[in-house]
Amino acid sequence: MAVSGKSKYAPSAIAINVGVGLLIAFATLPLIWTAYTSVRPEIEIVKHPAGFMFGNLGFDAYREVWKYSDFPHLLGNSVVVSFMTMIMSLTLGTFAGYALSRATFGGKQGILLFYMLVRVIPGVLLLIPIYILMQKLNLLDTRFGLALAYTTFTLPAAIWLMKGFFDALPVDLENAARIDGCSRMGAMWRIVLPLVRPGMAATGTLVAIEAWNDVLFALMITSSNRARTWPVGMKLLIGEFQLPWAQLTATAMMSVIPVLIGFGFAGRKMVAGLTAGGVKE
Repeated sequence: MAVSGKSKYAPSAIAINVGVGLLIAFATLPLIWTAYTSVRPEIEIVKHPAGFMFGNLGFDAYREVWKYSDFPHLLGNSVVVSFMTMIMSLTLGTFAGYALSRATFGGKQGILLFYMLVRVIPGVLLLIPIYILMQKLNLLDTRFGLALAYTTFTLPAAIWLMKGFFDALPVDLENAARIDGCSRMGAMWRIVLPLVRPGMAATGTLVAIEAWNDVLFALMITSSNRARTWPVGMKLLIGEFQLPWAQLTATAMMSVIPVLIGFGFAGRKMVAGLTAGGVKE
C-alpha cells in the first residue's frame, strides 16, 4: 500500500501530469480567450487587446452577426456541404477500403500508393483543374459542386482509414456467413459493417471536419451566398480599413457549436460499437 501511495508522487508521474496539464492549457486557452473576446465591446478590444475587463460584457456581437449578416445561411451551407461530403467519401471509401482489404490482385499496392500521392499533393495545385471541371459541369457556385470538390481530397484518407479498420477484422467471420448462405455483399452488410461502425464514425467525423474548416476551395468555387460556407463569410467580415474582432470571434464561437454536437453524436456511436459483435476464440 505504501509503495502504491508513493508512486503517485514519483518524478516521472509528476512530469507526465505537468506535461498533460500544459498540453490541455495550450489547447483550451485559445478557445477560452476567443469566447472572452466575443463578449467584449469592440472599443475595449481595440484599446486593451490583452486586458481583462469584466464590467461591460455582453452578447451584442452575437446578435449583430445573427441579425445583420448572412451567417445563419452560410452556416446552413456548411452543414449541408459537410454532410454531403461525409456521405460521398464514407460510402465510396467503405466499398473501396473493403475491396482493397479483402481482394487479392496485381497492382494493389500501386493503387494504395496512388491514393496516398493524391492525399499528399497540396490542395492549391488542384484548384485550377477542379475549377475548370466544375465550370464544364455547370457546378460552380453550387453546394453539390463544392461537396464534390471536397470529396476529391477527403476520399483517399477515407479509403486508407477504412481499409485499416477492415484489415483488423478476421476473415473467418465472413467465411462463416458465406457458408451459411450469405453472398459477399450480404456478409459485408450483415457482419462486417456492424463491427466496423466505430471506424465509420471516426472516418466520417474526420471527413466532415475537414470539409467544415476549408476556406481555399470554398473561396474559389463559390461566388455568392447561395453556396458560400461560414469560413468564407468570416473572411468577408474583414474590411479594408476595419477588423471587427468581436464579430469575428462571435462567428468563430457559433461555428464551433455544430462541431461539438457532431463530436457528441460520433463519440456515442464509437463507444456503442466498440463491443458489438465480439468474437471468442
